Amino acid sequence: MFDGFLTTDVDVGDARIHVRHGGEGPPLVLLHGHPRTGATWHRVAPLLAADGFTVVVPDLRGYGRSTAPAPRPDHAQASKRALADDILAVMRSLGHDRFDLVGHDRGSYVAFRLAMDHPEAVRRVALLDCVPIVEHLDRITPEFATAWYHWFFFAQPDVPERVIGADPDSWYGGDPQAMGAENFAERREAVHRPEVVRAMLEDYRAGLTVDRADEEADRAAARRLTMPLLVLWSERDDLEQLFGDPVAIWRDWADDVRGHGIDSGHHVAEEAPEELAAALREFFTR
Repeated sequence: MFDGFLTTDVDVGDARIHVRHGGEGPPLVLLHGHPRTGATWHRVAPLLAADGFTVVVPDLRGYGRSTAPAPRPDHAQASKRALADDILAVMRSLGHDRFDLVGHDRGSYVAFRLAMDHPEAVRRVALLDCVPIVEHLDRITPEFATAWYHWFFFAQPDVPERVIGADPDSWYGGDPQAMGAENFAERREAVHRPEVVRAMLEDYRAGLTVDRADEEADRAAARRLTMPLLVLWSERDDLEQLFGDPVAIWRDWADDVRGHGIDSGHHVAEEAPEELAAALREFFTR
């Protein structure tokens, strides 16, 4: 995976962020979701590097080979603001003060927070399979609660760690052929470490507490994304079925929004890499 990319560990103070980076040209950051690592981008990152981008692929704080501090009662160590600040520090350490940004799944919330808090650093942003957390919570229905029960299960103290830790392979599943053998092996190694499972669960606990509060404060203050926003979603996932047009939702949060669906299941970077890379290439070369 990532032939020709370099690997770096960046100390951001209370965590160490594992980063792959390669290519030459305008900097472009790719942020993964749960329960993946940066390796989920192994089919997309080389395509974008070949297109003339410097592609930076971190493992989010606590995921994969990145570390995280011990959990705190308020879960602030796992807040999207903390994770966003990590990415800003990583990019500055690599010499990039302004960059393009992509986030998928949980990584989309990190990308959203980074773009909201540091608009001077983000030229354009793409958010995949994502609407704001508060928009999800405003639209809770039996269908949403059934399909996305894990949000609320993961938020419970201690029990999810015991359940997942009893058999991580059964819980997380995955197909090595579909994911790519090395990507699968890297994900599998990570989820067999209790500290990684705890950190990933803390991500969700922060989502329903401190992250929700941050988004509510954004909405109350009428804060919006000012840079161009591309919204993409997986047509064989359930975001559009549950909530309707994601672009319409994001228009309440951003000034310049466009987007469309991609014929894929949820893990679009693994399942439809060429189509995803083409959509990102078109958006970020404008």
